Amino acid sequence: MANSDIVTIDLNFQNKTQAIASYLIRHNDGAVLIESGPGSTLPALEAALAKEHLSPRDITHALLTHIHLDHAGAAGWLAKQGAQIYVHPNGAPHLINPEKLIASATRIYGDKMDQLWGEILPVPENQLTVPNDAEEIVIGTLHFLPVNTPGHAEHHYSYLFEDVCFCGDVGGVRIPGYVYLRAPMPPPELHFGRWRESIARLKSLKFQRIAPTHFGIFDDATWQLAEMDKALTDVEKWLEIVMAREPSIEDLRESFSIWMQEQGKMKNLSEDVIRAYALANPVAMSADGLMRYWKKFRSG
Repeated sequence: MANSDIVTIDLNFQNKTQAIASYLIRHNDGAVLIESGPGSTLPALEAALAKEHLSPRDITHALLTHIHLDHAGAAGWLAKQGAQIYVHPNGAPHLINPEKLIASATRIYGDKMDQLWGEILPVPENQLTVPNDAEEIVIGTLHFLPVNTPGHAEHHYSYLFEDVCFCGDVGGVRIPGYVYLRAPMPPPELHFGRWRESIARLKSLKFQRIAPTHFGIFDDATWQLAEMDKALTDVEKWLEIVMAREPSIEDLRESFSIWMQEQGKMKNLSEDVIRAYALANPVAMSADGLMRYWKKFRSG
């Protein structure tokens, strides 16, 4: 199957294009989705499928890179339409019983939960497949390789398909048309060392193209992985300097926000593009992730 048969679906998250993607790949008996997206974007998903002359019932399998709601929130709904859901072993319990996931997200998003993420349904256990690291997934004539890639989250797989790596969030956030990336670093599992190991592992697989969920398929996988490595190093150096002042979480959020804006300006990003990056990768949330990482792994 030719690579051109990967369809990038724009889920139009919060009416913003190029914020969250889902990737569609057909096979003889239907189609596979990489990422379900959140429940709030189901109308956009259904409209995109209709354009391809498909309905949600034609989705036979959905491969999730990890269980954060922007990637996996609609998995239970897709399962209800008949899809088999694939997820990392650490993520599986939270899809079967999403109460904890919903509770922790509600602490962060409060009354914006429904607007942002929509309905979050459980995935029935018999519709959940938990592949091992590097255990090939065969769907018709399609072959996918799940690669354990922690660092952004402990429940993170990247999927290798032909010469494309669907890298979820571990490959960064990048918007088409800009040679610029950001590392999404939410709490609670951000870990710089493990993330670097994941990047090194992906580099060793020597694929040509890379498809982050935020957003699109790029032909310069080698550049993107090297740039991601550099971004992690830059953030960690910045963090060491800032944490020496023992800032409060509010101070850290503000400092990080200013620093990210300066970086965007240096790359000549427009306000609209900065907003798209912020939607795909909220800056305050990365600051929270950085604070938690520092307290958990560095301040001892």
